[in-house]
Amino acid sequence: MTAPTAPPELVQLLTPEGERVEHPDYDIDLTAEEVRSLYRDLVLVRRVDLEAVALQRQGELGLWASLLGQEAAQVGSGRALTDADMAFPTYREHGVAWCRGVDPLHLLGLFRGVNHGGWDPYEHNFHLYTIVIGSQTLHSVGYAMGIQRDGAEAATIVYFGDGATSQGDVNEAFIWASVFNAPVVFFCQNNQWAISEPLEKQSKIPLYKRASGFGFPGIRVDGNDVFACLAVTRAALRNAREGQGPTLVEAFTYRMGAHTTSDDPTRYRVADELEAWKLKDPIERVKAYLFKNQLADQEFFDKIDAEADQLGKDLRARCLALPDPQPGAIFDHVYVEPHALLAEEREQFTTYLAGFEGAQ
Repeated sequence: MTAPTAPPELVQLLTPEGERVEHPDYDIDLTAEEVRSLYRDLVLVRRVDLEAVALQRQGELGLWASLLGQEAAQVGSGRALTDADMAFPTYREHGVAWCRGVDPLHLLGLFRGVNHGGWDPYEHNFHLYTIVIGSQTLHSVGYAMGIQRDGAEAATIVYFGDGATSQGDVNEAFIWASVFNAPVVFFCQNNQWAISEPLEKQSKIPLYKRASGFGFPGIRVDGNDVFACLAVTRAALRNAREGQGPTLVEAFTYRMGAHTTSDDPTRYRVADELEAWKLKDPIERVKAYLFKNQLADQEFFDKIDAEADQLGKDLRARCLALPDPQPGAIFDHVYVEPHALLAEEREQFTTYLAGFEGAQ
C-alpha cells in the first residue's frame, strides 16, 4: 500500500522521504543549526504529548488532547512568530505553546484540574487555551484590529481544526477580518477528522478555497512538512504586518491519535488510513533530511532522544507534585472587581462543603 498522493495545490518543501524540493512562491533558507533546532522541537514536543497521554491513562490527568502527527504544523507556524505577535490556540496547540516558551507543566495542570491555565498570556504572547470550538477566531480578529489601530508592527495567528470551519464564529471572524483588513493569520489544522466526522462532512471543496469567498487569500500547505509550514506562515504573517490583511492557511495533516483520550478512533476510521499517514511522519522526514545531507550524526540523534526521555521523566515528577487547590479558589479570578452574585455563590458553596465536615 502506498501513501495517498498530495493534492497538486499543496505547498511542500520537504518530501516524506526527506528530499528537499523547491516551490516558486515559497522558499526558505535554513542553516544546519536551524534544521537541527527544528528537529529537536519536534521530538521534544512529541515526548511531552506522549507523556501526557500516559499520565491520563494512569489516572493523573482528567483528559488530554493529543497532537500526535501535527507536530510540524505547530512547530513550523510557531517558529514563524515574532515576539510581538499574539497566538490564539484551541486546546491542542501544545507545540505552539512550546515555541512560545510556555512550561508544559502549565498545560498538564490545566488538564489535571488544578489550574485554569497557569501562564500569563502577555508574558508569552500566547493566549489561554479555548475549549469552545471556534470562539478564539473572534478573539484573535478583535485583538488584531486593536494592533491595527495602535499602529504596531505585529499580527495575530489563530488556530482551529477542520471541524471548526463549520461554526458560525469562524465564518463571522472571516467577515470581520476581511472587511477591516485585520492583520490576522487563520491557521486551520486540517487533520481530516472533527472527532468522528470526516472532512467530507465539513466541506465539498478544499478548505483553503473558502477564503476567496470572504475576499482574502487562502493557501494549502503540507502540514507534515515543518519547512513548508514555517515558510508559508512566515509569509502570511509578514503580509499581515505590512497591511495586506488576513490569510487562511490550511495545514493538510492528520490526527494520528484519538481526538482526546476519551475517544476511540478505531470505531470510525480504518487502520489502513492511519498506516498510510505514518509514512508521512513529520519527524522522520526531517531526520532523513539531516542524515542524507550529513547535517547530523547518530550521536546527535541519541542526544536528542536522551533529552526527550529526561524531559518526560521530569515532567511526570513535577505533574505528580502539583498541589491540589482549595475548592473555593474556583471563584478567585472570575471577575476583576468584587461581584455580589459571585459572593453569594461562594458563600453557598462554602456552606455546602462545610456540611461534609466530620462526616464518616
